[in-house]
Amino acid sequence: MPDKPHIIIFNPDEWRGDVLGHVGNPAAVTPNLDRFALEDGVSFANAFCQNPVCTPSRCSFMSGWYPHVRGHRTMYHMLHPERGEPNLLKILKENGYFVWWGGKNDLVPGQSGDTDYCDVRFWPSSDDYARWGCAPHEGRYGSQDQWRGPPEGDNFYSFYKGKLEKGDAEFCCDGDWAMLLGALDFVRSYRGDQPLCLYLPLGAPHPPYAVEEPWYGITDRTKLPPRARFPENGAGKPEIFKGLHTGQRLEGWSEDRWDELRATYYGMCSRLDHQFGRLMNGLQDAGLYDDAAVFVFSDHGDFAGDYDLVEKTQNTFEDCLTRVPLLFKPPAGTPLQPGIRDALVELIDFTATVYDLTGIKPGYDHFGKSLLPLVAGETDEHRDAVFCEGGRRYGEFQAMERESKSAGNATGLYSPRMRLQTTDDKPYHGKATMCRTRHHKYVYRLYEKDELYDLDADPREERNCIDDPGMQSMVAALRERLLRWSVETADVVPQEIDKR
Repeated sequence: MPDKPHIIIFNPDEWRGDVLGHVGNPAAVTPNLDRFALEDGVSFANAFCQNPVCTPSRCSFMSGWYPHVRGHRTMYHMLHPERGEPNLLKILKENGYFVWWGGKNDLVPGQSGDTDYCDVRFWPSSDDYARWGCAPHEGRYGSQDQWRGPPEGDNFYSFYKGKLEKGDAEFCCDGDWAMLLGALDFVRSYRGDQPLCLYLPLGAPHPPYAVEEPWYGITDRTKLPPRARFPENGAGKPEIFKGLHTGQRLEGWSEDRWDELRATYYGMCSRLDHQFGRLMNGLQDAGLYDDAAVFVFSDHGDFAGDYDLVEKTQNTFEDCLTRVPLLFKPPAGTPLQPGIRDALVELIDFTATVYDLTGIKPGYDHFGKSLLPLVAGETDEHRDAVFCEGGRRYGEFQAMERESKSAGNATGLYSPRMRLQTTDDKPYHGKATMCRTRHHKYVYRLYEKDELYDLDADPREERNCIDDPGMQSMVAALRERLLRWSVETADVVPQEIDKR
């Protein structure tokens, strides 16, 4: 048996932290994760990402750095080891782990290859599909023009596709299913003496919103929680919020249509829960489960109908975008009190926990805090505040993401957001930072009015009370906390010392 625990990273894309049964959502059907949290591990009900889109968030949780430390604020600036930017996968590989990676990237530069980060970068072959007894399925991205409807219609930018047809097959064998089946093949056949790191960054529930049965119909539409509402004329919200509301053209949707979109998103989460259960069964069958540290978390959330919006933004920080699932099972022998924890935690704490579990000295300074004391029940407190950041400065053209396929495409799925990010006509893409405590959320905006939300009185963040006379002492306190965090985390000094 290896002297270090196996590291299993089940990493869905765009899963909101409130779509879990065990955190109190009556419409969420997630029995495997519910059981995992209550019997074998811990679920952190107040976990937050450090950027509300894919690449910056992944660069953050794989390094333990906040995005501002090295400017990881776009989809096109990834972790570069030659620039001294750490990557947990590379560090694990260099410390004796066999690293298997199956799924999306959004982490390392595409032009550099991936041999430094993993031993296997899985992609299914025709032989794999034949062995699995299924054919590749186009999944939620196929037949785009058919499901979107006419360009002038109110479904064109909704990302809503609905039910995927699977025929007589057990499931639609899209990319996520292929990666899950490949991971199962690997763990069941692994006979090496190295500890494993299995990294499974799946694509769902990232929109388009589409899923096959039985998950399409698994959500009881009558149990869906109330949606957050778009404030009248967008009052108190930033320009990109208003611009998306105009560009996506969904304000006329009926509640029944929103319920269908939301239930489809929930169904995608239920399918992931099922896939997670199959992976855990595979680890148990292979005798790897007990010695494994299992992490489940998403990179960020999704509007999924809140505020009459879909998808996400790069510089707004509503809980539906920034609060994410984070579940953790430590290896056998590690002190554990299973259940739900309410402490404020950040995704950068994942990296710190791996280093704590493995005893690896990463050789650089990071800002994560190990979750092991929380898991052991030694404390109920972890952080007094959590932080998230995004956006860009005026004139910061390299951060406009003009390379995106939707940037110059007036009819692309992402074009309502991308055309706002690639202009300086208004502060649509302006830099901003969130400081969130248990009871309040403060957002500092570089070019627009700041935001303050009383989360006890207004949990859906529908009313910006930044100008309320009675809230000015809270504004001052949170602004001071944000300043202290900014100074504490502004940079990292290399641990290597140069000769003079």
